[in-house]
This record gives sequence, C-alpha cells and structure tokens, in this order.
Amino acid sequence: MREEFEKLAAAGKIEGKHVEPLTHLVDGGCCSHRSWGFGKIKAVDTVFARFTIDFNSKAGHTMDLSFAAEQLKPIPKNHILARKAADLDAVRHLAAHHLDLIKLVLNSFDGKATADQIQSVLVPDVIADDYKKWWETAKREMKKDGHFIVPTKKTEPVVYQAQETSLQDRVLADFRAAKGLKARILIVAEIIKAVPDLKDKQTAANEVIAVLNADITSHQRTQPAVALEAIFMRDELRADTTAQVVAGEISAAQIWAQEGIKFSVLLEAVPAAKHHRALESFKTANPEKWVEVLRSALNLVSCKLAKEIVSLLTHNGKLDLLKETLARLINQHAASSELLLWFAKERNEDFVDILGPEVFRAMLTAMERDQFNERRSNRLRDFILEDQALIAELTATADIEIVKDLTRALKLSPVFDDMDKRSLLARLVKAHPAVQSLITGEQTKQDTALLVTWESLERRRVEYQEIVEKKIPANSKEIAIARSYGDLRENHEYKAAKEMQKILMRQKEDLEAALNRARGQDFLNVKTDVVAPGTIVQTTDLESGQRETFTILGAWDSNPDKGIISYLTPVAMALLNHKVGDEVEAELQGSKRRQRIEKIEAWKTEASPAA
Repeated sequence: MREEFEKLAAAGKIEGKHVEPLTHLVDGGCCSHRSWGFGKIKAVDTVFARFTIDFNSKAGHTMDLSFAAEQLKPIPKNHILARKAADLDAVRHLAAHHLDLIKLVLNSFDGKATADQIQSVLVPDVIADDYKKWWETAKREMKKDGHFIVPTKKTEPVVYQAQETSLQDRVLADFRAAKGLKARILIVAEIIKAVPDLKDKQTAANEVIAVLNADITSHQRTQPAVALEAIFMRDELRADTTAQVVAGEISAAQIWAQEGIKFSVLLEAVPAAKHHRALESFKTANPEKWVEVLRSALNLVSCKLAKEIVSLLTHNGKLDLLKETLARLINQHAASSELLLWFAKERNEDFVDILGPEVFRAMLTAMERDQFNERRSNRLRDFILEDQALIAELTATADIEIVKDLTRALKLSPVFDDMDKRSLLARLVKAHPAVQSLITGEQTKQDTALLVTWESLERRRVEYQEIVEKKIPANSKEIAIARSYGDLRENHEYKAAKEMQKILMRQKEDLEAALNRARGQDFLNVKTDVVAPGTIVQTTDLESGQRETFTILGAWDSNPDKGIISYLTPVAMALLNHKVGDEVEAELQGSKRRQRIEKIEAWKTEASPAA
C-alpha cells in the first residue's frame, strides 16, 4: 500500500510524513487507540482517504487517514492482541504450553510485563477457567527455564532474555543482590523451592548459609524476630540440602534465651506464617516453663497468635489448664478484646462450658477499656455487629434475670452508637422476648400480673422443677456423652442433644417469666354484680336461642368439657365487666355471635366448694 499512500500524498490528500505510519498500520492490520483500545483494520478507501476499523466498542468505524496516522499505534502481526484477533482458538491451544504463551506475551511488550499485565491480556478470552492455577504452573516452569526472570514482588515485571542463565546462577545472583536480611529471607524462600532443580545444591546452600549466619549474628539483639526467621530458613535449607552445621552458629534457643527478650513482643514481630514454627522452637528451648509462658502471653497477643497458642496447648494435652486460664480472664473481666475476638470467632465445642453470657459482658468491658487505649482496635466490636448469631448463642442457657442485667449493661455501654445498639438489643429481644419491656420502657400485656388459681400455679411450679431438676441435667449428660464420640461436625447425637438443650432452656425461660407474673387466687366469694374472674355466667345466643354456661377462672385454667375457660380467652374478655341483661358480641367457635347475659353467680363460696 506504500505506493497508494505516496500517490495520495502527491495529490495533497495526506501529508508526506503520514506515508510511513500508514504503511505500518496496513502491514500489521491491527492498531490501538488510547480511548477505544484495540482495533482491526477492515478496509482502506483510497478514494475518500479513510480506514474502516473494527474497535471493540465501535465496529465499522471510519477514520480519516491523516487522523489515523496521528492517533493510532500500529500493532504487529505477531503481537498477542493481533494473534487473538486473527485466530483466538490457536492462542487458546497455545495455553497448554505455558512458556510459549508467556514468551508471546512478553515479546509483545518489549520483553517484559507485570503479572497484572499478563493476566489482563489472557483472561477471560484465552484462559477462562482457574487462571490462578495456570499462572502458578507457569511461574514454576519459568523459574526452571533459563530465559525468564521471575520477580519476588508482584509489581515488578517478568522478563524474557534470549541468553539462557541457569536456575542456580539466577537465584544466587538474586540472593547476592538482595539488600538487608529481610530481603535475603525472601530470596532464600525461593531458593528452598528451587532446591530440587539446582545443579549443585551443596555449594549453593553453603554460600547462602554462610551469609545468613553472619546476618543472624548482627541481628540477634537489635532485631531478634528477623534473626529468628532467618534461623528457621537456614535450618530448612540445610535439611533440604544436607549441608553441614557450622560450628558456633546461633540457634533459635539462643535467641529465646537472650536477656531482656519479651516473649509476646518478639512473637508478634515474627510473620504470621512462622508463628507455629516460632512457638514450637520456644517449646523445645523451654521444656519446663513453656506452658506457663504461653498461658501468660495469651492475653497479650493478637487474635491470630492467640489461635496458634491455643492450638499448641490443646494438641499437647493442656486443654484443662487453658480452660482454667480463659475462665479466669473472662470471669474477672480481664480478657483482652483480641483474645475475646478469637473466642467469639472459634466458639469451639471444647469450650462450651465457658461460652455463656459472662463472655459477652467481658466483651463489653474489654471494648470500654480499649476506648482509653491509644492503639485501640474496633475488630471485636465489628465482629459482634456482623455475627448475627453470637448474642443468641452466648445467652442461650442464661437465666432470664441474667439476660435482663446484660440488656441493661448493653443499653448503658458507650461502645456502640445508637443505631448499632438498637440492632443488638433487637437480637436480644428475638432470643429472649421477656426483655422487651426493658428496652421499650412500656409495660405490655405480657408484663402485667397473671391471675391464676392456686391449683394451676402449683402445676406450673411442678412443671418448672421437672425441667430444672431432671430434664436439663439429663440433657447435659447426653451432650457430654455425645461429645465424647468425637468429630462434632458429623456427630448427629450431639447436634440433637444441643437442639433439645435450646428447647428446654426456652421452656425454662418462659416458665420463669410466667411464674414471676403469676398471682395466686382462690376466687372466693367474688362479687356477682358484673362478670369477673371467679364467676359462672349463663348466656343466651340471640340468634339460635341456645343457652351457654361459662366458668371464668384463672389464666391457666381450661376445661372445655366442663365449660371452664381462662379470663384471657376472647369470649371471657368480651363478657368481663358486663352485668345481667347486657348484650355482648363474643367470638364462639370461630364466629362472632350476639349473647345476652342471663345470670351471674360465684364459682366458689365459703358455704359451697368449687365444682
């Protein structure tokens, strides 16, 4: 097309400087625009001096040749974008050969590209599924191949070089170039991964270990956490390469034994991935005192580290001592917010006997204490707000009076703003409806006294004692036995027993609330000028003429066969406070019916015992 463009230039339709860039555009067949992105040149119109280009968002777009020469960047045919546009299926097949596809991408970007750049041109049209797995495989292959330089930082570019360099030379060069012990530790991690593919493992390991030993010596007092991590990496490299121990090198036990070392502070400075290794090394170095030190540190460390400490103590048969420590810290309201955050997240069945309302009270105390801490964290507060089931689970087995006290404490707590506090109080009401009046300040129908006969009151008391003294203890034994079967996730007996526990505790709570409201009555010599509890009422159905007799007694009395009804039933509520001759509309058998009161008499008098 060069000749055609030269003719257009001679005719004055384009400028001479545009001939070269237009020729490159046509030869490549593809281009890019800073706003519209990738485009494929579909046609060249020399009559009207314009291109027809398919951009991703503008198919069939026409563009003046002079404008195109100024605004478009030519994309060569071997560029990854051009290859995708020409034959996407072929590029997809190339994905099976990781290095070939990566090489194609890198060469498209002048020999180097970041991991994000590579992903952006391959996903989703070339690699639609599980790119992460594909990329991990590609990185392993690149590290083995001598043409690729794979950086440790994601933001740095992957580089392709024509001259091959052995894996061992590359990793050692990276190690030598690293500035500082922390940077060297990162490179050592890569060397450990590459050990199986090194041509001379022993030589490489000896060089690296010698440098690490020197750095460990210089860092052991000023940066003991970094020195400890370097020791772990050194020992791991030695184990993988069978390199010999160097006389006089510093061990992990020597780091822990240094004067002035604060266990929890040093441990927090170690990367989270090395916490377990650090704890194990401390345990090995201090076989006599490690348990007590870990128990003491439990309240001083982060949530993640608390989890690791708990795991180590539990797996070494120290669960009872651990529970003793947790129970003491919680009951004394001395537990830190980080420790309580771990406890709330885990809610492990090993600690089911500690999980209770006192945990939430300790949480409130810890968060209030944190408000005066310069380095306070809101992590526990945020978790409480996010976990919808937490409050209900912690208060599930609590007596209603304890729940009420907890409700009052929550209402007075300065930790939560008004909206969040209302949300938490709503969860308490949902789990324990009896606390509704504490929140609203209103005395609802459920909060007023219940008039009951002494006989029905005694029946409820017996029912309550049966639940408290027999059913709940029996259920607790069932839970303990079921827990001993192990694997609580698949333990159906345990789950069933826990569900029954919830039912029994709810029954207990409901009975407690009802008994607190109950007021025993003998309903003796009740006045009969109007209908009241303790009266027998005769009525006439005004539509059918049928006579009805109702004995209106206490809230828990009901015997339909004998006409005994509670004063809280709809028909009794309609009749109450009316006198002989009054007509009322009462609901009987599901329908509204007009009744006339014919007679009112006392249910029980001193002269005649109750029927």
